[in-house]
Amino acid sequence: MALLQISEPGQSTAPHQHRRAIGIDLGTTHSLVATVRNSIATVLPDEHGRVLLPSVVRYGADGVKAVGAEAAVRQAEDPRNTLASFKRFMGRGLADVQRTHQGELPYDFADAPGMVQIRTVAGVKSPVEVSAEILRVLRSRAEASLGGDLTGAVITVPAYFDDAQRQATKDAAQLAGLEVLRLLNEPTAAAIAYGLDNASEGVYAVYDLGGGTFDISILRLTKGVFEVLATGGDSALGGDDFDRRIACWAIEAGQLPPLGARDLRALQMEAREVKEALSSREAARFHVRLLGGDAVDLTLDTATLESLGATLVAKTLKPCRQALRDAGVDLVDIQGVVLVGGSTRMPMVRKAVAEFFGQTPLTNLDPDQVVALGAARQAHLLAGNRSSDDWLLLDVIPLSLGIETMGGLVEKIVPRNATLPIARAQEFTTFKDGQTAMRIHVLQGERERVDDCRSLAHFELRGIPPMTAGAARIKVTFEVDADGLLAVTAREQSSGTSAQVAVKPSYGLSDDDIARMLRDAFDHARDDLDARALAEVQVDADRLVDAVRAALAADGEALLSDAEREAIEACIVALVAARAGSDRSAIRQATDALSTATDDFAARRMDASIRSALAGRSIESI
Repeated sequence: MALLQISEPGQSTAPHQHRRAIGIDLGTTHSLVATVRNSIATVLPDEHGRVLLPSVVRYGADGVKAVGAEAAVRQAEDPRNTLASFKRFMGRGLADVQRTHQGELPYDFADAPGMVQIRTVAGVKSPVEVSAEILRVLRSRAEASLGGDLTGAVITVPAYFDDAQRQATKDAAQLAGLEVLRLLNEPTAAAIAYGLDNASEGVYAVYDLGGGTFDISILRLTKGVFEVLATGGDSALGGDDFDRRIACWAIEAGQLPPLGARDLRALQMEAREVKEALSSREAARFHVRLLGGDAVDLTLDTATLESLGATLVAKTLKPCRQALRDAGVDLVDIQGVVLVGGSTRMPMVRKAVAEFFGQTPLTNLDPDQVVALGAARQAHLLAGNRSSDDWLLLDVIPLSLGIETMGGLVEKIVPRNATLPIARAQEFTTFKDGQTAMRIHVLQGERERVDDCRSLAHFELRGIPPMTAGAARIKVTFEVDADGLLAVTAREQSSGTSAQVAVKPSYGLSDDDIARMLRDAFDHARDDLDARALAEVQVDADRLVDAVRAALAADGEALLSDAEREAIEACIVALVAARAGSDRSAIRQATDALSTATDDFAARRMDASIRSALAGRSIESI
């Protein structure tokens, strides 16, 4: 008897057909692609057997592009048209790039709305377009290796990439013709690969120092469940910074005059090679032939490199301390420390990590490949290829999300380190009588006041039925998907009127903004609480003054004597004067005084309202 293959409802392909899915590590320095074959995650090489693709794209005047190794070896020949480390520009504005890099880059940046653009001989290019060139090559490599079209890809991003940077990454994938199954945080991808390959359980720290970014994540691994407890990092710290310090050292040691873009790029390329050589040697030769014919010939030893990079390594440890606090764990609770990223090959980095965590880091997986391997496992699962080692991933959001409320305050709806995907809702109301519209201001950050957080989006909810202040019920819902992308909906409950926005900001936070926002949240916690308390009593005062003035205009002459009205108006003047200051106690006392002065007036208005409602009606009709 022939066996029948049974398909799931709506399934168009054969039920047991293996779906081709890939994981991509789109890195600052190198990128690579991996897949799962026979339940084993493996990195896919190119036709020359190379697994690492340099994240470098060179544009030629003839329209010919060079991507990867071919472009990387010729960086110094044409630095303005050979783009490297462009991952740092994803989702960034021109002002962000200029402030962070301070003119040290050879590129001709264009001032365009939103994301920074780069002028090349082939036209103006955005970081999204350049990233798409890398992704196209990786896609072609995967299709050639797997022998067919792809179902989709999981692409990794730094844990501290904000909404704009994540959206830019998805746009690059779309340009490259890739279906994005999910954006996955790089440290989380590493934990997936490490946990499954080593059958690990417990609380682990993933220390990820790549070419352009640093991430630290604290995860709990329990019987196939990967729960991210906290994440932190610096989106402008990586191996490139060590390279620049070595290049600056060479300029000073060699007493070199001001150099052009080609010579500077040549120095940075040599700095990277020397840095990598010092991972296995005590000293290395720094030799560069400059454009004018002069040569730089120096020797760099490990002691000098450690002194050059000491402050950079120290900068990685501060987010580690914060992540531990956020996760609610102590150093003794950390069962293992996983190293990710090529920059963790440096002995001084491994030594600093070992001293901080009090244990030798785990290095039995290739730090260059581990992120792609974890992404491949996630892609394999999301594509519907089930296996005996199925597992669940619980990632987190890096910064709190909320909306602006009266007084310039921020009401947080989704707290940072909340597990993704997540949907949270909260009810708000109107401030004034008859209010028929509400402006929703979406914010990101940890501070209490709007001015100290980052604005993500504005939208308006119109068509609210006119009611007295405080009677309307507006439900605001925040939904953050597994990729960390946000959608906000506002709905008036009685009428069903709604409005929504998919938050796609034109560019992201500046390179230091996220770290600064978290640092400021702790440094100014007391000031923020005081400012919030002041704003709250000021809002209460404004609401009471508006309500009393409206009541006086409507019923003051009919229900109050001249003396009573003068007494109430005197209390209003006193409250307005107190509200202009910053003494919370004085504002509260003046508010209480006005409230007390109007108690009898409020009772009379209530009695008059009841008499009016009952006039001409019999007890039977009531």
